[in-house]
Amino acid sequence: MPRIGVFVCQCGNNISSTVDTAKVAEEMSKLPGVVLTEDYKFMCSSPGQDMLKETVAKNKLDGIVVAACSPHMHEKTFRKAVEKAGLNPYKCEIANIREQCSWVHHDTTKKIGTAKSIDLTRMVLERLKRNKNLTKISIPVNKRALVIGGGIAGIQAAIDIADGGRDVILVEKEPSIGGNMAKLSETFPTMDCSQCIMTPKMVEAELHDRIQLYTYSEVEKLDGYIGNFSVTIRKKARFVNEDLCTGCGDCWNKCPFKADSEFEHGLTKRKLIYTPFPQSVPNIPVIDKERCPKILKDKCGLCEKVCQPEAIDYTQEDEIVVEEVGAIVVATGYNLMDEARFAPYGYGKLKDVINGLQFERLASSSGPTGGEIQRPSDGKVPESIVFIQCVGSRDESKGVSYCSKICCMYTAKHTMLYKHKVHDGQAYVFYMDIRSGGKRYEEFTRRAIEQEGAMYLRGRVSRVYEKNGKLMVQGADTLSGSQVVIEADMVVLATALVSRQGADSLAQKLGIGYDKHKFYSEYHPKLKPVETITGGIFLAGSCVGPMDIPESVSMGSAAASKVQALFSADMLDREPITSKVREETCNACWDCVTACPYVAISKKEIKNRKGEVIRMVANVNDGLCTGCGTCIAACRSKTIDLAGYTDEQVYAALNAF
Repeated sequence: MPRIGVFVCQCGNNISSTVDTAKVAEEMSKLPGVVLTEDYKFMCSSPGQDMLKETVAKNKLDGIVVAACSPHMHEKTFRKAVEKAGLNPYKCEIANIREQCSWVHHDTTKKIGTAKSIDLTRMVLERLKRNKNLTKISIPVNKRALVIGGGIAGIQAAIDIADGGRDVILVEKEPSIGGNMAKLSETFPTMDCSQCIMTPKMVEAELHDRIQLYTYSEVEKLDGYIGNFSVTIRKKARFVNEDLCTGCGDCWNKCPFKADSEFEHGLTKRKLIYTPFPQSVPNIPVIDKERCPKILKDKCGLCEKVCQPEAIDYTQEDEIVVEEVGAIVVATGYNLMDEARFAPYGYGKLKDVINGLQFERLASSSGPTGGEIQRPSDGKVPESIVFIQCVGSRDESKGVSYCSKICCMYTAKHTMLYKHKVHDGQAYVFYMDIRSGGKRYEEFTRRAIEQEGAMYLRGRVSRVYEKNGKLMVQGADTLSGSQVVIEADMVVLATALVSRQGADSLAQKLGIGYDKHKFYSEYHPKLKPVETITGGIFLAGSCVGPMDIPESVSMGSAAASKVQALFSADMLDREPITSKVREETCNACWDCVTACPYVAISKKEIKNRKGEVIRMVANVNDGLCTGCGTCIAACRSKTIDLAGYTDEQVYAALNAF
């Protein structure tokens, strides 16, 4: 007969307000195998854990149930405690009577919550009786890291990991690292030059002995598991030999053909052989193969003729590179919502209606106008500008229910940049409400209004139209209760921040989760904000959701610290709660292979003594398996079990209920 202890946590009032925890403990004491029960106020506290360890050792318990909060919160805490007391940690189970009971039942008589808690605890108890002593899986760790995305978050993560003495591969899909921050003019709330603080970081990443840059490259495929990933990277053809190119600029200076500049958001043209911006890292051009007449029609070829190092190579093809790493940081950043969806504001039809990043380029000294604020339509300096906030954000009709977080701040910054360059100009801001929650952020927005003279109008804009060469902005001022029409020379839209294009596709390659907006999902938004459900893959920056530069840098460093912690040991202990295949009953239907979201199941050959393959069976890679149980649901022959959740254990729990 087992010797089991049951510990019921009151969790302050979280549980005890709707559950009679003493009654739950009393009912558990009546069940076979239960030799001890406790009703305690805070089981997760230090005194609670000390009591748990002492009780286990003193009463020689061979299993315990803690009826408390979700296992996601403190399962590891309690398992570590009982392990110190000499009990196998997998003989400790958690009954969730908080999230699954107390928090969803508000009956002050406690009848419903208590009855349900008794049922939940009894079910876990019966499953525990059939638990086996499991041991953690040890796997070797490859101490190299991959960072996907070369924006500020990715660069920070790469530098921190490299400074910690580990080799890093930094992959960026654009021809240069820098991301969206490289496009900014100045940054809030300090108003320091973005390029002045970003360029040194970019150069440091390029010159660091432990960082290898793969720009103009994308991750094609990911195999393996935590500590042992195999990453397939596609290096797209630049048609320029990186080893020979000196970045002299003769090629793009002589190129006679132009196309809209992606970096300048269409405000100006770039050559068909180009670097995105003057401070590009690396300073190696790329040829636009979609438009280059030499590649398409074998005409021109002027860039090759003027290139003295003979670095131009029109025959160059994409290169596939496979790298072995132990951890991955995903920092792919954000895009702006497609402005074509904002027809009432005239974007795409009215040339002087632009988005926030376009305004940044107009204000930047390295931008198309050299830092002078000019109307895109005729180059005139605008005497008045209307800034419209929440364009797409917090708008269910656009599919974006969330706040884009940084728009209030960068709009306030834009009004200052405008006023500093056009001293007699007038800035108007239509806003829903002002969200300025960061350090010195509220003071910054007040400065825009009180010192720089920006006129803030609380209300929505209904439409923007053109009349007599002016943009007419029609909206409401809800504070005065009146309709207003403002004549403006230019309109700037603070459009919603959305996930990077192709974010869902990359998530599927990596085996990580994402939400309905295609932002990547953290393992736990509070306790594990940079980790994913897939071991060894971490998140940084705006790929998780809209955030400002300080947050992105913090997340980059936090992800780097997680990587360093992972690399701190030569062997990694993995949870043993993984799927197991009974080979004798596997019928090789491969439904489990198709269903597994972590690509943890492969096909295994069974051979006879002569070495001949006689049959095929499914095989689970313990390093990849996360114990999600999807394969068990898909298995037709019921030949797969999950350690700790076998069919016998599940049926025992159901019978107890």
